[in-house]
Parts: sequence; structure tokens; C-alpha cells
Amino acid sequence: MTDEKLIREKYEKITKALIQKCVTITTMESCTAGMVASLLTDTEGSSAILKGAFITYSNEAKIKQGVPAEIIDEYGVYSSETAKAMASACRRAYGADFGIGVTGTMGNTDPANSDSVPGEVYAAIENEFGCRAFSFTLEPQSSRYMYKLAVCDRIADELKNVVLEV
Repeated sequence: MTDEKLIREKYEKITKALIQKCVTITTMESCTAGMVASLLTDTEGSSAILKGAFITYSNEAKIKQGVPAEIIDEYGVYSSETAKAMASACRRAYGADFGIGVTGTMGNTDPANSDSVPGEVYAAIENEFGCRAFSFTLEPQSSRYMYKLAVCDRIADELKNVVLEV
């Protein structure tokens, strides 16, 4: 079960750690539609660390923001390679210390992309030391909002580990 209060607490800790370390972050989000950035900014002082964010719901938007079309063509929009390219593109665009990329399919298939598998999510976190990609399959959720929260929860767990390493 997705616990919104717990997820919000995770993001508050992450944001405070980033502020304390003077580390900046940016996101390029597809399936979460900006929710990661939103959760990061729910903590006072977050303007010191969030450089900006992209919501790239379509393939075209991803390409316009720096994801190579060849990556999407070769690996599909729902892939670790695309998530890594998203993390890299947003980090580069904003000159941030961390970039997060996330793409996936929530509860139904995407008619615009044949590689769509409901519940499959691909994410990546990039910093100066490299890019860590991870993927997971979501359990069915009661709404799109709950799917987004579930994805944000998994990203928070990964991000927490990376932020504490810096």
C-alpha cells in the first residue's frame, strides 16, 4: 500500500539533505508528470536546490529537451536507456549536480508506443560519478495519482541512497 505521508516525509528529508550539502537537482519526468519535482519543493528552502524541471509526457517533448531520438528509436521510450538519457539531458540543461529521469506506463497501455507494458517503470539518477538506472513493476493502484505516488516512493528510496553518498 502506498503511504502518502511517509513518501512526503522521505522527500522532506531528501530536500533538507540537499540544502545542507548545497547540492542541486533537476528532473525530466514523463509518467510522474512533475510529481518528483513537486515533492522536492514542498520543503521550505527548496528553491536553493531545484534548478528547474521538465515534464516530457510525449516522445517529442523528450527529444526537444535533449533526449536523442536514436535512443528512443533503438531501445523504446520505456527503457533504462531512455531514463538515463532523460537524467543526463536535464542535468546538462540546468547544470545541476543531480538529474532524475523517469518514464513508464501506469495502469493502461500507451497507444502511441508499442513497447508499453502497464506497471513497468524505468528511472535513472545521474551525478558527476555516473548514472544509476533502475526499473520496477508496480502493483495495480486505485488511481493515476496513486500510481504516481508509488513511482515517487521508489525514486525517493534510490535518491536517498545517492544523496547520502555525496
